[in-house]
Amino acid sequence: MTRIRHVVAAELSKLLSLPSTAVAFAAMVLGPVAVTFLNARNAAYTDPAQAVLSAAPIGTVGAIVLGVVAMSGEYRSGPQESGGGRQITSTLTAMPHRAWLLVAKAIVVVLLVAVAAAFAFLLALVCAHHVLGGGEAGGVPARLFGAAAYWAFTALIALAVTVFTRSGILPLIVLIANGSLVSLSYLLFKVAPAARYLPDLAGIRLFADEDHLAMADALDPVTGGLVMGAWTTGLLAVAALVLHRRDA
Repeated sequence: MTRIRHVVAAELSKLLSLPSTAVAFAAMVLGPVAVTFLNARNAAYTDPAQAVLSAAPIGTVGAIVLGVVAMSGEYRSGPQESGGGRQITSTLTAMPHRAWLLVAKAIVVVLLVAVAAAFAFLLALVCAHHVLGGGEAGGVPARLFGAAAYWAFTALIALAVTVFTRSGILPLIVLIANGSLVSLSYLLFKVAPAARYLPDLAGIRLFADEDHLAMADALDPVTGGLVMGAWTTGLLAVAALVLHRRDA
């Protein structure tokens, strides 16, 4: 247990030292606050909580970036003057148990997502209340927690996919495009309703109100959360197996 705490501390220090982490944190905090302000200012929503929750999807971009860079940094080549080697070699020398290394990275990613979500939703709620005034509070804490869980699941899925690719470019392009531009999952759902069990669609009701969803027959929050959690757990398990079996 002491060893894993040291590995978590080392991974946290490593991730916080990356400029990409600051970009991810800014996207998770400033993105939802900015969208909340615009939604409230333009009267797109009259309820502060709904204005905040409607901005939650933009935070998944930062979560994806965080999950990707937590792993992709290990595979970048260092400067030639230091031998040009990859960080993963040094990391595995310090922590040969690869499954525990992935666990440590997952813990750090979830921790940073939780901190970012706390800041983002607090600031966004203050902003929305300032613009719109008071509103209904029923179910809001649970849905904000659900939004944070959605971000965390998304970041962990990005982490697992980056283990498969050993590069951050493809996961960033595919996952960000799917989450913020044209949702391939949603397009697939239009022709195959079973696509609602894909992780991003399954978990959407963790924070989204059914009345404000474009898709019909979305899974309820509990079922959707369990399905998204199962996807995340399964992908991380496969990632651990891949990391264990292949050469650094």
